[in-house]
Amino acid sequence: MNARAGRDGRDAKTGRDGRTGRDAKTGRDSRTGLRSVAGQVFALEALIALLVIVAAVFITFQQARQDTEQDARIRSLAVAESVARAPGIAEALTSPDPTAELQKRAEEIRLATRIDFVAVLSPDGVRYTDSDTSLIGTKATGDLSRAAVDGNSFTEVFRGAPNDAVRAVVPVVDDQGRIVGMVSSGIEVENIAQSVQGRLLVLAAAGTGALVLAVGGAALVSRRLRRQTHGLGPAEMTRMKEHHEAVLHAVREGVLIVGPDHRLLLANDEARRLLGLSADAERRHVSELGLDPRTVELLTSGRAATDEVHRAGDRLLAVSVRPTLPGNDESGSVMTMRDTTELAAVTGRAAVARGRLQLLYEAGVRIGTTLEVVRTAEELAEVAVPRFADFATVELLEPVLRGEEPPEDAATTTEMRRTALSGLRPDQPLQPVGDTIRFDVPSTPMATALRAGHAMAQAELASAEGWRAQDPEGAAQALAYGMHSLLTVPLLARGVVLGMANFWRADTPEPFGEEDLSFAEELAARAAVAIDNARRFTREHAMAVTLQRSLLPRALPEQSAVDVAYRYLPAKAGVGGDWFDVIPLPGARVALVVGDVVGHGLHAAATMGRLRTAVHNFSTLDVPPDELLGHLDELTARIDHREMEGPDAEGRRRDEGITGATCLYAIYDPASGRCTVASAGHPGPALVGLDGQVTFPELAPGLPLGLGLGDVPFETAELWLPEGSKLVLFTDGLLEDRGRDLDTGLALLGSTLARPDRTPEQTCADVLATLLSPSPRDDIALLVARTRLLDRERIAEWEVTRDPSAVSPVRNAAAAKLSEWGLDGLAFTAELILSELITNAVRYGADPVRVRLLHDRTLICEVSDGSSTSPHLRHATTTDEGGRGLYLVAQYAERWGTRYGRRGKTIWAELRAVDADAEPLAATVVPDLDALEDLAW
Repeated sequence: MNARAGRDGRDAKTGRDGRTGRDAKTGRDSRTGLRSVAGQVFALEALIALLVIVAAVFITFQQARQDTEQDARIRSLAVAESVARAPGIAEALTSPDPTAELQKRAEEIRLATRIDFVAVLSPDGVRYTDSDTSLIGTKATGDLSRAAVDGNSFTEVFRGAPNDAVRAVVPVVDDQGRIVGMVSSGIEVENIAQSVQGRLLVLAAAGTGALVLAVGGAALVSRRLRRQTHGLGPAEMTRMKEHHEAVLHAVREGVLIVGPDHRLLLANDEARRLLGLSADAERRHVSELGLDPRTVELLTSGRAATDEVHRAGDRLLAVSVRPTLPGNDESGSVMTMRDTTELAAVTGRAAVARGRLQLLYEAGVRIGTTLEVVRTAEELAEVAVPRFADFATVELLEPVLRGEEPPEDAATTTEMRRTALSGLRPDQPLQPVGDTIRFDVPSTPMATALRAGHAMAQAELASAEGWRAQDPEGAAQALAYGMHSLLTVPLLARGVVLGMANFWRADTPEPFGEEDLSFAEELAARAAVAIDNARRFTREHAMAVTLQRSLLPRALPEQSAVDVAYRYLPAKAGVGGDWFDVIPLPGARVALVVGDVVGHGLHAAATMGRLRTAVHNFSTLDVPPDELLGHLDELTARIDHREMEGPDAEGRRRDEGITGATCLYAIYDPASGRCTVASAGHPGPALVGLDGQVTFPELAPGLPLGLGLGDVPFETAELWLPEGSKLVLFTDGLLEDRGRDLDTGLALLGSTLARPDRTPEQTCADVLATLLSPSPRDDIALLVARTRLLDRERIAEWEVTRDPSAVSPVRNAAAAKLSEWGLDGLAFTAELILSELITNAVRYGADPVRVRLLHDRTLICEVSDGSSTSPHLRHATTTDEGGRGLYLVAQYAERWGTRYGRRGKTIWAELRAVDADAEPLAATVVPDLDALEDLAW
């Protein structure tokens, strides 16, 4: 290996690849100089220019020599003749001393004519004169006989002594015609050569300049040719030409090349075959080739095109056109074409398959958007029309429509309910939605498809004897309408028949075929799953609604504090855990409650029932709203904690926990008009004044139930409600919905409520008409309470001093008030209860001691004192002197209890009014009321 070459064969100094000759830096092939067509053209042009210039210089030089020699001959002859014919020359030759006579004259003539020598000779050739005086007297050499003997003048190139020269010899003739001498003049050959050599330098310079210009022009031509030929050599160009011809005529794609004048320049074999061109088509205008007018327009328009479909006879060609010189108005064009006739058919089938796949995708998106059985069936019918069928019907079993499980023998059923119908035109002959569809004839396509468990296609309905026999009149109408093909497919879910789908064609000429069966079955399978899900949801929704309605109040309790109207609407997507309640409380008060449990379904309804029951139980404690919510929160947290125990605790907590429930609890007292409200994460109420002004009192929202209070207890808010004002309690499902946030809902609710002089029932109706969406996403609970105030004439109050003697006057005053109210029948019982309660407060309580009688639906006796000591019921023995007071209260009162305030307690008892004619019950039991004052609890 050459030591200068590297491992890869590249020259270490020049950087050229020894194997390929390609320069490592420039990437050019160094060997393509003379091997390429451009290099060879350059060398040939340079050589031709050199030869032409050399030949031109040589010829010019030779011509110059000849011209110079000829000029020398002419000049020599002219000088010799002028001297020979000069006057006195003949006389001088015949004189005794011709040299003396002629030497001076000859020299003057030589100098004047600028020739090398002028010699006058005797007839025998002896020199009389010469420019070289040493030659005078010597005989001139050469053949002078033509002049001396013949008398002719001549010129010649003389070779000899003294010098080679071009000389002319002219005889001198006297008057008698005798030759008396000769004149010889000439120019030496050496001087002629020097003259020619001077011209040779000019010729050489001119030739050199011409050669430089020729080589430069050849270099420019070679460079342009190199770019156009990409440095290819003749063999490569020849091979490329052969390959081009072979490829051009061998490819299965037609190629046309059209010139700027729209004449055909070239057409390969495939183009001739596709277009039917004749052998003499070249150089003819494209409009004369018999092409389709659209194809001619495309070729003459000059625009580019890609895969445009053009017709050529019975073929469809995909044509592409590109200009040969982009951006040049005088550009020709190249058109390529390929036969897509078979491809169009395959593409058509692929397009159908692609359309079917797209339709299945859309079906997956569009079918099952709601969890309603009927709507899901309608979506199936709507998806199929018009891209698969002209008309579509869906029939379902009656149990499926009700949300029940379909019968196991559904495959043998002979009737279904038409649930959905969709078509291209409304004037269709098919039975309407709601009709019972029967197929008692076993050979009908429907019955056959049910028995087989897969789709069946009836290409020609006119030949379906079973279908025509099932309903001859309806079949005749369908055929007259244009129904000609039917595809029926069972709706199967979990292997059970839910119904069936029927697809009809009337306007579409193609009948249903075997390729449509698999698509119909796939479409039906997807729809069946959605229908089955909707059926299950319908069943669960019905169960949840039934459960929830059983847990909600069926009728509002009797009470006089408020006029109440309510609305409860379960969500369309699933029953939630919203609830409301109206709970009568002692002292003619009433508790108004609304709550919301996060989630939907049976569990939410059951959780709502648990919370509502807990609220009822805690309300019997007669505690303030904030304390009640605290008890409810503690109970909720305890329940959730128990459900967290066990291996699957987290799943149970997620699925069954109560955490996330909210509650709003309000207590309204008609005696004072005060309303105490507390919230556990629930929206506050709306307050509507007598003038229609709506306010939303600010409440401390609190935490939802079950999250744990920590050091932050629930807070209450005190509201004063004038008689006739409305307190509106609601859940967030009334306000929030698709496209509407809480603030927007509150503003809309406020504007709806701001209409005075409406009953609670009218208010509920107006609110739902304004805020209810067609498909609410959440439950809605609405409670409207119009407040009342007890007549001050039906309220009696007394301050009692801490003295046992003060009991009797209060008891007597109470009896008088009862007589005023017309409650004489309750006087004795009320006096008995008041005596026991006041005596206990005086003895064991603390100041202040107050007594209040409320005449509402019942008579309410209340004794309050400043002590928080809770009395308790006990049974005295026969020997005990006391301990029977609270027992007597419990025996004679309808209800009794104790409630605690911020300071002290209130013991209350309710007495139901009796007829005025009835005998006092207690008269025979306790004869002396004054004696009761000495009895102990």
